Amino acid sequence: MKAIIPVAGVGERLKPFTHTTPKPLLSLAGKPIISHIIDWLLDQGVSELVLVIGYKGEQIRNYVTRKYNVPTYFVEQKELNGLGYAVYLALDFIGNEPFLIVLGDTIIEADLRDLLKSDVNHIGITKVQDPRRFGVVELDGKKIIGMEEKPEKPKSDWIIAGFYHILSRNRLKESIEYLIEHKILTRGEIQLTDALKLMLDSGEKFEGFVLTGWYDCGKPETLLETHRHLLEKNGNVTSLEGNIIIPPVYVADSAKVKSSIVGPYVSIGENAQLERVVLRNSIVGDGAMLKNCILEDSILGNDSTFWGRPHRLNLGDSSKVELEWE
Repeated sequence: MKAIIPVAGVGERLKPFTHTTPKPLLSLAGKPIISHIIDWLLDQGVSELVLVIGYKGEQIRNYVTRKYNVPTYFVEQKELNGLGYAVYLALDFIGNEPFLIVLGDTIIEADLRDLLKSDVNHIGITKVQDPRRFGVVELDGKKIIGMEEKPEKPKSDWIIAGFYHILSRNRLKESIEYLIEHKILTRGEIQLTDALKLMLDSGEKFEGFVLTGWYDCGKPETLLETHRHLLEKNGNVTSLEGNIIIPPVYVADSAKVKSSIVGPYVSIGENAQLERVVLRNSIVGDGAMLKNCILEDSILGNDSTFWGRPHRLNLGDSSKVELEWE
């Protein structure tokens, strides 16, 4: 089975980190987002990958070809005019057999073995409090009876969660071509949800596949939430000489940590250096340098530097000093 992974986006909501690193290569709990996605797909039996690249695509190409020994096709999306168009470009590399689409900023934990035997199209769904920035589906039991992209007034709180199991490449291609030919755009773009709705309206059957393990990496706050979950499984350090470690924590082998309190929920990248640091719920990129600081809920990009300053303090009897987390 083949899987399409669209990774052409600029990652606007994750700037400044994506100024130099494409979003799929941002590291979470010791490995890039794209590695979490590909490792899961390979475990589910996917044997070939089609990556739609664009912004800093060579970095993604170089990483994937170096890391994985699996047939992989790279398609360049020169115009960022919607997810539907990105998928359309990849369909030339898909035969007319069932295939998967997994978004490049979504980490999923699910067993697909029964689903992949089904003769019905599936869309991964989950519930959120504010569905307006997602595609939204209407359900009758498991059956999907309606869908709409980023509605102002959602008809349900079930959203499309970045995963699709499609039976017919040809039917999907025809639907996207119809959108292109008739210039049917939603918010100025060719949307995959609109193409799937055309398939639904023409009689194709779709069911919702509830994703209990769905983790968004689209903006800093959700990136940190996903990071916390992944560290519960991927933490690799419970003690480090000369430091206090509060698990779960991931520390790369080449990182150097001295006289620090680290954790919980911290990952430290390759060749990073920390000295006299108190750090929790944070991601430290490769080559970053931190010294004399207290940080929480923070993301430090690759090769970034932050030096605080040591304090000298004389306290009389019954004095009290509180340092706030900023």
